Amino acid sequence: MTKRFDISQKTAGENWVDSVVDYLIKENPDKNTFTTAAGISPSGVVHFGNFRDVFTAHIVREGLIKKGKKARLIFSWDNFDRFRKVPVGVPDSFAQYIGMPLSKVPDPEGELSSYAERFQKPFVEAMKILGIEIEYIDQTKMYQSGIYDEYIEKALINRDKIADVLISFMTEKAIKEKEIDIIKYRNEFFPVTIYSRFTGKDSTKILEYVGDMKITYRCLETKNEETVDLREHRIAKLNWKVDWPMRWNFEAVDFEPGGADHASPGGSYDVACSMSEIIYGGIVPLFVEYLFVGIRGNGAKMSGSKGNAVSPLDLLDIYDPKLLKWLYERKDPNQSFELAFDSEIYRQYDEYDAEQKNNPPLSFRRIVGLGQIVQWDIDKLVELLKEMSVEIIDVESISKRLPLAKNWVNKYNEKEVVKLLEQKNKNFIQSLSQEQIDNVNSFRDELIQNSNAHIEELEIISYKIVKKDGIDEAVLKKVQRAFFNDIYNLLIGKDTGPRLGTFIWAIDRAKVLELLDIS
Repeated sequence: MTKRFDISQKTAGENWVDSVVDYLIKENPDKNTFTTAAGISPSGVVHFGNFRDVFTAHIVREGLIKKGKKARLIFSWDNFDRFRKVPVGVPDSFAQYIGMPLSKVPDPEGELSSYAERFQKPFVEAMKILGIEIEYIDQTKMYQSGIYDEYIEKALINRDKIADVLISFMTEKAIKEKEIDIIKYRNEFFPVTIYSRFTGKDSTKILEYVGDMKITYRCLETKNEETVDLREHRIAKLNWKVDWPMRWNFEAVDFEPGGADHASPGGSYDVACSMSEIIYGGIVPLFVEYLFVGIRGNGAKMSGSKGNAVSPLDLLDIYDPKLLKWLYERKDPNQSFELAFDSEIYRQYDEYDAEQKNNPPLSFRRIVGLGQIVQWDIDKLVELLKEMSVEIIDVESISKRLPLAKNWVNKYNEKEVVKLLEQKNKNFIQSLSQEQIDNVNSFRDELIQNSNAHIEELEIISYKIVKKDGIDEAVLKKVQRAFFNDIYNLLIGKDTGPRLGTFIWAIDRAKVLELLDIS
């Protein structure tokens, strides 16, 4: 029996979390502690798509607590899974470890205990920053501690029943295409993977289950055969569709979400539910399907194994933790949405800020603009805001957002960077007419003579350089734009930039005079 919660059927206006929590409490009125669950195989970067898995389980846990219940969120590191392939960014030499448990493969950077820890650690760090309380379960330690022995034995004893469950979910078309001989499949099926004691890899073939947790297997690489007691040598791992329901029962899981790959009819969840009822204690968690989260502006489809994944830590480079959680929380799991490394992030910050009525912060867009003007100096930015007569200055909010804005510009939006040139723009200088040179020299002289001028005075100076009596207003605007174009190209190498008076006030005046010295 499956337990699917169809979010589309909830009452209009009702929060889906409340609906799930009410269902769980109604079904288990006397339960002391509820368990929500998530997990991942750390085969590469644990990307932000996996975060929706965790966050969905997290907010259900929070909902249970709000209703006065005890609840925990467990997260399984499936690091006893095999190392399948060498992802981008990892040396090709690591191909020698393919087939070994992820926890037994060395760290590519030679610093941590294993390959698995290399990808687990950043995720754990991100969850701490986000304030999400998680109980992590190391599945390698669990398997090798012997705590799953009785579950493994039960699977081996009932391997024919497990084979029948798997066959029952196969379509006739699939059986035909894969040329599966059902009788042979059933006779030769084993619900575990064996890691060879000769190589440490899973390139093995089980020849016989002797009984009493003893199996005979052949190492396909060395051709060696041996009979081992799996209680003495814990080299067996349950196959995924058996392992998952086993853990439901071991951990007494009440709620676990999943993506479309698990949720499809006849998919992993349906198979695991049947497996739980037939082989184990029959515990089946309430299941919610979630849609995956998209990304804008990063130019690559996320994939942990391909090495181009965006991790939660990457997101926290540009997103305030509260905003990131808000973006995930405001959407039902059956709604997709996008995170942004491009200018769409402005809208997301603005929408979030609009809901924070008690403490309106300086907008992210404005921090990006002004932050570049002051070259990300928080004290200078606060001073600038005072000069601009901005009355409400939430310094704490600004200090938190300033490095996020800096990362957004410098790491992901180089075209938006506003930075004083290191050297004079000689090529542009050579293209200037004598009139343009005279205007630049006049502007430079004014800056020298008015070294203590404030923003408003600098704005007046900026506009008066090309202003002449009797000039038509439309023509004047065109001439002023051309003059500003010249100044910006000399200072930052671009046609446009921040408001000139404000920019000149905030930046290194000596450097400005050096770059404008073109005579």
